Amino acid sequence: MRKRENMHPTYFDTQFRTPEIVAVWPQEFVVVTAFATTGTQWPPEQNDAADQRLESELRERGGWLVRVTGFSPSTGHAEPGWAFEMSFEKACDLGMCYLQDALYHVAGDALSVSFCNARRKRVLLGSFRERLHLEIFET
Repeated sequence: MRKRENMHPTYFDTQFRTPEIVAVWPQEFVVVTAFATTGTQWPPEQNDAADQRLESELRERGGWLVRVTGFSPSTGHAEPGWAFEMSFEKACDLGMCYLQDALYHVAGDALSVSFCNARRKRVLLGSFRERLHLEIFET
């Protein structure tokens, strides 16, 4: 594990929410988005198209897949992404294909963040479950 060198500070405060209760989480998984990477902006249509391509690719691969939205409690910024089982290295490669700066990795309950590029090294953030929230829709 590495120190928090040269990473955008929002990566360290990210919380996660799911649209429904997830009864069983795998022992190890990653969380990746396809939205514009931190510091860049894309039109909503481009973000949505990239997200749909990522979802299609993950569904074609098969296996456990859950919608997870990462959000900043301080700014309110949120990005829908996907939690899925894949090795850390393959997930980083996939993140690079979708122009991602970083991804989240969970082993047991240990949450870490890593760059996707050649600087890929996991930085431990703490408990995943302590950062996990259920989306509640009000009518």
